[in-house]
Amino acid sequence: MNPRVSGLKSFENTDPLVKYTIEHSIRQTDVQKKLSEETLKMKMGAMLGAPEVLQLNQNLIRAIGGKKVLDVGVFTGASTLSAALALPEDGEVHALDTSMEFTDIGKRYWEEAGVAHKVHLHIDPASETLQRLIDAGQRETFDFAFIDADKENYDNYYEQCLVLIKSGGIIAFDNTLQSGRVIDAEANRPNIVAIRKLNEKLRDDSRINISFLKIGDGLTLCFKK
Repeated sequence: MNPRVSGLKSFENTDPLVKYTIEHSIRQTDVQKKLSEETLKMKMGAMLGAPEVLQLNQNLIRAIGGKKVLDVGVFTGASTLSAALALPEDGEVHALDTSMEFTDIGKRYWEEAGVAHKVHLHIDPASETLQRLIDAGQRETFDFAFIDADKENYDNYYEQCLVLIKSGGIIAFDNTLQSGRVIDAEANRPNIVAIRKLNEKLRDDSRINISFLKIGDGLTLCFKK
C-alpha cells in the first residue's frame, strides 16, 4: 500500500471524523479566520499551519503559563498570531523568518488583533537569530517553541531551542509525518530524510519527554526535563 497521504491538515482533509472534530473544537477569532482565508488563496497557501495544531499550541502555552515563545518559521503569521493571542499582555513572541514579503502579511493581522506589541520579528536565517539570543544571555528563558521552517535544519533548531527553553518548557515540531512519506521507503528527498532522522533522534532523546501526535501533518511535542 502506498503510505503517502494527501491533505492531512484539516483544511485539506475530507475525512468526516476530522471534519467533526474541527466543527466541535476549533475556536478562531475573526482575525485568525481572515488571515487563514487570505493565506489559503495564495499559491503556497497549504503551508499554513493547521488550525488544530495552532490551537493546541495555544492551549499548551496557556497551560504552562507561558510568557516567552519562539516561532521558528512565520510564513504569513498565523502561528505567531495564535501564540500572541495566548500570551498575557507582557508576553513576547520572537518570530523568526527570512521573508519580509510573507511576514508583512502577518503584520497587518497582528495589528488588527491588537497583539503587535507582543511580536518581535527577526528577519534573518533562524539559526543566526537563535544563536544571537543565546549569546545575549537568553538561555532557559523561553517557555515554548514552535518549529515549522526548513526541514533540513530542524535538528539544528532543536539543539538551539533546547538551550533557550527552560526546564518544563515545550518544543513543538510541525510536519513530522510529511504527508505520510516518512514511512515510504522510496521517498528520499532531503527534507523527508531529515525528518526521519529527527523522529528517530527524538524517540531516543533522554533530555525530553515526548508525544508524537497524528494531527495536522504530524505534531511532535518535546517536554524538556
